[in-house]
Amino acid sequence: MTLAVPAFITATLGLAVFLFGTILNGQFEVLRRFNIPEPVSGGLIAAVIGLLLYLFLDVQFAFEMDARDFFLVLFFAGIGLNARFEDLLSGGKPLAILLVLTLVMILVQNGIGTAGAILLGYPAATGVLFGSAALIGGHGTAIAWSPEVAEASGLTNAPELGIAVATLGLVLAALIGGPIARYLVEGKTLTPDRPDEGLTVGLPADNGPKTPIDPITVSRVLLYLNLAIIGGFSVHLGLIEAGVKLPLFVPCLIMAILIANTRSALFPNAIPVARTPALALISEIALGAFLAMSLMSLQLWTLVELGAAIGLILALQTLATLAFVIFVLFPLMGGGYRAAVLGAGFGGFALGATPTAIANMTAVTKRYGPSPMAFVILPLVSAFFVDIANAIAIQFFVNL
Repeated sequence: MTLAVPAFITATLGLAVFLFGTILNGQFEVLRRFNIPEPVSGGLIAAVIGLLLYLFLDVQFAFEMDARDFFLVLFFAGIGLNARFEDLLSGGKPLAILLVLTLVMILVQNGIGTAGAILLGYPAATGVLFGSAALIGGHGTAIAWSPEVAEASGLTNAPELGIAVATLGLVLAALIGGPIARYLVEGKTLTPDRPDEGLTVGLPADNGPKTPIDPITVSRVLLYLNLAIIGGFSVHLGLIEAGVKLPLFVPCLIMAILIANTRSALFPNAIPVARTPALALISEIALGAFLAMSLMSLQLWTLVELGAAIGLILALQTLATLAFVIFVLFPLMGGGYRAAVLGAGFGGFALGATPTAIANMTAVTKRYGPSPMAFVILPLVSAFFVDIANAIAIQFFVNL
């Protein structure tokens, strides 16, 4: 039996799951020690409850995700408001390095996926569904490419396979980022490069300094967020008319960058909006609600139905990601605190999705201190550059 859950109730449940995660993290020190994001803690418990209801009562929920998608757009508009042109310019070199490393990771994932598929008796063309199509690409890319994979391989359940791999990848991505950062930050005694900066997302942990927030500052931030979303939506409609397909959050991110930097250039003495506690708080709520809804809606039974092959190959993908972050990405990105934060984010991005990466970095920076540049670099790579390169790589491996 399938129960439809309207968008408003889905959003309400998402907020409840997010709050439940904060309670879990407050009660269990191990979750805090390994920097597991609060929405991940609550969302995974909710997903397991959904699995039990499906297995024992044959009940599943069909969540309407309009509210979740709005929270995603709101979150990325907040990231855009925080981005300064000078940071974008100074971040050119690390951004280029991260882009190259991401391209290498795409090839590594597809190599592991193709080899694993062949060894376990799957057609070689399905390797991309065990690789970058479902992992770096996420659910959307896996669904988009599964018909072509099905045609090339003859595997009729290619869509289910891609969704299952993307689902488990998202879970793994949410779990490995925090431990990676803990290993690097505490093992190498790293400290923030710019400790006086405010947090990009979220407020400091309980032992951090208290930051003032009032209705006026929150209202000001919400006004500029709404202006960025309105402008981004208008640009998105124009892009659709021109035949250009981009997720809505991308033009909203761009518009937020333009609005924030134009405002600071024209009115340098204006009351700040970017990198304020109010914006950090709203961004954390939006990200937490989005991620909680994403995880609580996971259909974990699809993993059970597709057997152990997914588990085996994704175990290899996870080990490869850990090794890549620690031994390749971390030293090439400078070996400092920002590199450790980016390592946590890259673990979330390589196996899951950009919001998971940001959630990982948020949990890390709330505990150890800010790293504003990391929150600029990673979304730019994941939102603008990777989809094109991933599509080329996927096509190449499918044609093999």
